[in-house]
Amino acid sequence: MDKRVAIQGVKGCFHEQAARLFYEEHGHIVPDIVECLTFEDLYRNIDSGKADAAVMAIENTVSGGLLPNFELLRKYDRKIKGEVFLRIQQNLMALPGQTIEDIKEVRTHYMAINQTRQFFKDYPWIRLVESEDTAKSAADLAAEGLKGVGAVASTLAAELYGLEMLAESIETYKQNFTRFLILDDALEVDKSKVNKSSMCFTLSHTPGSLAHVLTILSFYGMNLTRIQSLPIPGQEWQYFFYVDIKFDDYVRYEQALAAVRPLMEDLNILGEYISAI
Repeated sequence: MDKRVAIQGVKGCFHEQAARLFYEEHGHIVPDIVECLTFEDLYRNIDSGKADAAVMAIENTVSGGLLPNFELLRKYDRKIKGEVFLRIQQNLMALPGQTIEDIKEVRTHYMAINQTRQFFKDYPWIRLVESEDTAKSAADLAAEGLKGVGAVASTLAAELYGLEMLAESIETYKQNFTRFLILDDALEVDKSKVNKSSMCFTLSHTPGSLAHVLTILSFYGMNLTRIQSLPIPGQEWQYFFYVDIKFDDYVRYEQALAAVRPLMEDLNILGEYISAI
C-alpha cells in the first residue's frame, strides 16, 4: 500500500510539493495525499489511522515561525524524522485560452496576496480576493469553469487542475523558502548520518539560566540554528524554549546533552534527523 501523507491544504498546495520532494528524494513513490483543514488535523489523522505520516510547515524565511505548530510538536508524541526546504514560487494561472488582460479578479490565500502585491501594481484592473488556500483557489476556478478569474498557486496546482500559466514566479522576494518537518514514525533514519536535533525544554526562573545552557552547547561545538520561546499557559513569565541544533559529531552531541540536561526541566527531544541543508 502506498504511504498516506497528511498535509494542511488541498492537493496541489505547497505542502504536497514538499511531501513529493522529500519522499521522492528518499527513494519512495509519490505518496497518497490526505487533505486536512488544520495543522492539528494532521496529527488526528495519524492517530485515527487515516494517514501514515504528515508534512508540516514550521517556518518561512519571509514571515518567520508558525508559532502554533511549535506547540503541536510538544503536545503530540510524533518525532521529527526529516525536513525539507521548499522555495515558495507563486504563479498566476487561469483557464486555458486567456491572457492577463482578460483577468478581472484573482483569488488566492492572503499570504500569497501579500507576497505578490508588487506584481499586481502593474495590473490595476485586477481585483485581489482573499481565499482559504492557494491550491483550492485553483481547484475551484477549474471546477466552476470561471473565465476572467485567475488564481495564484503552485506549478503543481496548475498541472493538477489543467490551468494555464499567465505569469510565473511573481512573488516579490525570490529568496522565499519554507521549512517543512517530516513526521513519520515508520521512517528509519540512519543514525550515522544524523546531524540535527530539535528539542524543547523549560528553565528555572533565575538570571542567566538560558545563557548558561547556550554557553555549554557552544563549548561542545553545537551550532544553534533556531531558538523560539513560547509562554507556558497559566504560569506567569515562564516559557518553553524550542531549539534546533546542528552538529558534526553525534557523540559530542550526546555529551553536550548530558551536560545541559541537569539545567533543563521537561526536556523533550522532538526529533534527531538529517539536516536538509
